[in-house]
Amino acid sequence: MSKQHIEIRQSFNAPVETIFNLLTDHESFGKVIATKVKRVVDSQEENKNGVGSVRRITSFPVPAFEETVVTFEPNHLMEYVVSKGSPIKNHKGRMEFSEEEGKTKLCYTIDFEPKLPFTLLGSVLKQAIEKPIRKSLERLSKRYAP
Repeated sequence: MSKQHIEIRQSFNAPVETIFNLLTDHESFGKVIATKVKRVVDSQEENKNGVGSVRRITSFPVPAFEETVVTFEPNHLMEYVVSKGSPIKNHKGRMEFSEEEGKTKLCYTIDFEPKLPFTLLGSVLKQAIEKPIRKSLERLSKRYAP
């Protein structure tokens, strides 16, 4: 299997709390990446998008799949795994937030393997995942430009 790694670094001219809340809220994250994202299970923690919450992502032509939040540290870190569906396995997403001189720095990584053993499939899936997320985060960053 071909393990794939995506790393996106993006800065935002906004407080870390603003960007963290926007990108870790399941529905608002869907709006940012222009994809249908719906929270289907609320976390039992204080934040309904926290550990244990589940979001369903529907993005044609890929069948709907679900992601479960496994780590949630307000204004710092959210990690999630694909928990149902999807043409990939061993998927882990990690959004790490930091603040530098009043700006938010985001390091967003995604690691996964395709379920099917075709070498080319991994790189195709990587591009299909990375490109729209990268463009969406760049677009969001421009909204906060000074």
